[in-house]
Amino acid sequence: MPPARRAAAPLALCLLAAGCAAGPAPDPAERDVRTAVAAWAGQPSARPAGLPLAQWAYEVTGVRRDGPRATATAELRYRIDGYDTAPAGSAREVRLTQSAGRWTVTGDTAAPGAPPQPWDQGPLEVVRGAHALVLRAGRGGPHPADVAADADRAVPAASAAWPRPWAGRVVVLVPPTQEAMAALLGRPPAAYTGMAAVTTGSTGGAAGPADRIVVNPAAYSQLSAAGRSVVLTHEATHAATRRATTERTPLWLSEGFADWAAYRGTPTAPADAAPALARAVRRGDLPAGLPADRDFAFGADPDALARAYEGAWLACRLIAESRGDGALVRLYERAGREPLDTALGEELGLDGAELARAWRERLRTELAAAP
Repeated sequence: MPPARRAAAPLALCLLAAGCAAGPAPDPAERDVRTAVAAWAGQPSARPAGLPLAQWAYEVTGVRRDGPRATATAELRYRIDGYDTAPAGSAREVRLTQSAGRWTVTGDTAAPGAPPQPWDQGPLEVVRGAHALVLRAGRGGPHPADVAADADRAVPAASAAWPRPWAGRVVVLVPPTQEAMAALLGRPPAAYTGMAAVTTGSTGGAAGPADRIVVNPAAYSQLSAAGRSVVLTHEATHAATRRATTERTPLWLSEGFADWAAYRGTPTAPADAAPALARAVRRGDLPAGLPADRDFAFGADPDALARAYEGAWLACRLIAESRGDGALVRLYERAGREPLDTALGEELGLDGAELARAWRERLRTELAAAP
């Protein structure tokens, strides 16, 4: 018998023999649970009221039953219409009960260990501005219409600083408390003390959900109108530059550029926008070099973190003033895809050490004599 025939014969016998390769029969109750989740997810009542959605679907990945109760683990995939270019994901647990042979969904929460979604934190208010969609949960924090107005001013400012194609719109989340903000981001609340907002998003330009600007209601509410403008322009600039930002991009450049965009065109004096760094320079504590990536770590000493952001802004301000806005934009683009010294040399005509020396001299000139 040829080898191929010998290999096929056991397979034929296996298919004919009872139980040879058969798996367990599908559980009808599990099938019914999956069907019930799919039917529930298709109803308007399963979706957050007022949220414009282009996609909303639950993929059940497992079912646990305990008599007339069941819990389905699922992956929620949703896409906000007009903002997300790909679905966002959320690990969920859907609870069901059975009555008269029929399964009914009774609850839906974030899976253990998974970040919640805004609508998990209370009733959702949705306000659409010209350039922003604002989602406020739980009736806490600044009013969503006010945040939308702030964002509508910030997005054009970001576009003016970054004259490259981008969506030109942002999604802003307003949780009710700093603790709720931290929960959305999956980090300890202390990591965001003093931070008015942060931006989430994937770098490198891959298709994905829109960046989310997450507001810290405790800090944001204490800001002046000018302060709110700086914060949201900074965060909108992160969204604008996302496609050009990669792991190569040094944080002093990405954070400094965002602050440069936020302060661009304002009469803000360096000592006013960089008070922590000004104090350090006046006491003779001049930084040895440009801020390292580790200097921007969340949860770091607040004064040291402030000095890192302020120093980054002053470095980008120096580049724009000495070489022009266009050179700073081109440097940002190139720094995300090639060695920094190569980009510095070809765009600015200097290397990292020379830039650091010029920056340190600018700190002495502008901050040492500040009151």
